[in-house]
Amino acid sequence: MAVEKWLPAFPKFDSLEDERQHRKERLTAGFRLFAKFGFEEGVAGHITARDPIEPDTFWVNPFGVPFAHVTVSSLIRVNHTGEVVEGNYHVNEAAFCIHSQVHQARPDVMAAAHSHSTFGRAQSALGELLEPITQDSCAFYDDHSLFDDYTGVVTDIEEGKKIAVALDDNKAVILRNHGLLTVGETVDSCVFWFITMERTCQVQLVAKAAGQVVHIDADQAKQTSQFVGSELAGWFSFQPLWAKITREQPDLFD
Repeated sequence: MAVEKWLPAFPKFDSLEDERQHRKERLTAGFRLFAKFGFEEGVAGHITARDPIEPDTFWVNPFGVPFAHVTVSSLIRVNHTGEVVEGNYHVNEAAFCIHSQVHQARPDVMAAAHSHSTFGRAQSALGELLEPITQDSCAFYDDHSLFDDYTGVVTDIEEGKKIAVALDDNKAVILRNHGLLTVGETVDSCVFWFITMERTCQVQLVAKAAGQVVHIDADQAKQTSQFVGSELAGWFSFQPLWAKITREQPDLFD
């Protein structure tokens, strides 16, 4: 069998309208998965997807609506001045201040995710990066950074700009005393990076509490990162999650 027969491929679209619908559906599934994995803390947390028709705008969850209740039709579209240009809900001010600056700084980024997940917050409280101690952690090897500052709830775009600078060209940034933020060239990869980064934080915290960890050597960590940390790997790893959540919760398409 030729390799091309089984390799996954990114979806192609007949129109920008079809691509917009695809991103909105994936985005909604992302919120349902965040709810399922317990990444919600009150009204904190947001995932955004750049709009393919008007790329200076992005789709985001409606403020105050539980992740488990988000549907395709309830998503709102926000421009880079913070105005809701489509939808019937308010935008989370922190979501706008952070995501608008990330999307502006990174034209390659189609989606960004942030929430106050338990182990992400615990890792952020240490002010330390993830270490190459498992195969999965290698997805972030030399591809995540630390925003080593905390100035309160993000309600100023200047703070969002600082986060975007700290993110640099990486797929993720640990926000000290705050939590995690991941980005991707697709909504799929962005959401998967957040899920696996949260679990990687959990593994590192547990392992280091148990004893002295053994690091994967730098050459092997770098080589492994090319397999488990590629954009294609992140996108494809999301597909089983998509299949499960859409079967369990088909109302997300409403």
